[in-house]
Amino acid sequence: MKVFQIDHGSTLSLALFTDVTNAKELLDLMQAGTLEPEVAFLNASLIPDVFPVLAAAHKTLLAKSRESLTTRTLHSELVYNYSGSKHITESLKKCGIFESSTYILVARFGASLDEMKAVEKLVKGEEIDLEELPGRANQAQIQKHYKISGPELGISSLADAITCRIAARDAL
Repeated sequence: MKVFQIDHGSTLSLALFTDVTNAKELLDLMQAGTLEPEVAFLNASLIPDVFPVLAAAHKTLLAKSRESLTTRTLHSELVYNYSGSKHITESLKKCGIFESSTYILVARFGASLDEMKAVEKLVKGEEIDLEELPGRANQAQIQKHYKISGPELGISSLADAITCRIAARDAL
């Protein structure tokens, strides 16, 4: 687990899990609104670096401060903002977890140490270092989802291309 400072005292805690065996159970708890503590579950294979997640987190906190969340919760808003799409359902399905997910990034705003320990107990899988994100990212899947062309990658990184789409989505 690693804690990142987002802005004005807000934090985002991230934990990366592999070999997860209970994604269906986590998805059911999340959809029922009974997940404790509330967290965001992201499809880690679409995440080449933590920077785009932090950009989406900043955008999420900005929407909250303006009382203009698009989704029902702060944590589903993070998944929505990471997706780069304006379609909520599509965003949550593609960038969130699904029943057979085995590689998951868990995010929680303002998490206490006890809350993150509860998350570690909730997810049945092996926690690995966030430094493994770039090597495990599914580049082809990311390029398809975000519509990133080969020439664009010649002048930019995958993480930068995603971050640009996250930042520009509302302007398009």
